[in-house]
Amino acid sequence: MLPTRTAPPKSEQEALDWLQLIRSRRVGPATFRRLLSDFGTAAAALDALPGIAASAGAKEYSICPRDVIIQEYEAGKKAGARLIALGSGIYPNMLAEIDSAPPMLWTLGNTDLLSTPMLAMVGARNASSLGGRMARSLAKGLGEADYTIVSGLARGIDAAAHSAACPTGTIAVIAGGVDVIYPRENAKLTEQIRNEGLCISEQPMGMSPQARHFPQRNRIISGLSLALLVVEAGTKSGSLITAKDALDQGRDVMAVPGHPFDGRAGGTNQLLRDGATLIRGVEDVVNALPPSRPQEPPQDINEAPARIESDNLDAEILTLISAAPCPEQDIYDALSAPAGDITRHLCELELLGQITRQTGGMVAQA
Repeated sequence: MLPTRTAPPKSEQEALDWLQLIRSRRVGPATFRRLLSDFGTAAAALDALPGIAASAGAKEYSICPRDVIIQEYEAGKKAGARLIALGSGIYPNMLAEIDSAPPMLWTLGNTDLLSTPMLAMVGARNASSLGGRMARSLAKGLGEADYTIVSGLARGIDAAAHSAACPTGTIAVIAGGVDVIYPRENAKLTEQIRNEGLCISEQPMGMSPQARHFPQRNRIISGLSLALLVVEAGTKSGSLITAKDALDQGRDVMAVPGHPFDGRAGGTNQLLRDGATLIRGVEDVVNALPPSRPQEPPQDINEAPARIESDNLDAEILTLISAAPCPEQDIYDALSAPAGDITRHLCELELLGQITRQTGGMVAQA
């Protein structure tokens, strides 16, 4: 299995190295950790990355330019944002446990909320009046029960949950840059959260949200939280993607039932049919929640696996991977090669763009 914990940067220059490594082309969270484990520092990994890509067959590969990183870092400071790294004491412990934990997060607001017990709440953008009322009631009551409400700052259920939880604590996970307001109708709410709660994002400062960013954001929403509560959702909504992320991460999923004739209840009723906990009010949520765990600094990784060559390993790996995502652990179980060797070849295949890593420790053909 890939390591999920590592020592954080100890200086501003090391933080810039981390940022440059994760911003480099085709370096995702899993490859980032693998490179850091293999080479010890982000600076050494950056030096080695073009050679690794070249040996894997990637032509004209180059790392993210340093001046781009410095511009991003300066933009963050100008906006009053704080950059936190995986492995630091302030990085949320539950998020650090997931396979695809972001190495770096930009934050705007009260980072003390990251050490509180968190509960995710998501739902339909075109929420009904009753759905919005339910979301506000649950968020307010759960906030008063000392839970911080996490959501995605979308219109509808997300906005209702954030607004009701602002007095007690709420965290908005932003799909674009943490300094970008989206959607514009939530501008006032966004400013309120920045002042009273916390906004976080793994995307660069100034980045406008794109379609691919929303599923990436969803894994952070569920990853931060003890459990996920879905208030309203259609059968093909982003909320169900978040619910799948939550299940992959070992989180409890809860749902509020709705009328079968209301399309906005199709997804929540489906979740209930498949085993989600039925929620009627705050007491149901509190009774169903697992005990919260105290925030503790992640442990460091001190050992890197041996790097052993295997000429045919790429081909063997690719025969086990299809367009349908499969658990990455299945690849380790199916091959007799050393785990470190398999991991290195997976990194090279990702750099070549031949495979993609997905949430829940899944891997698929690109």
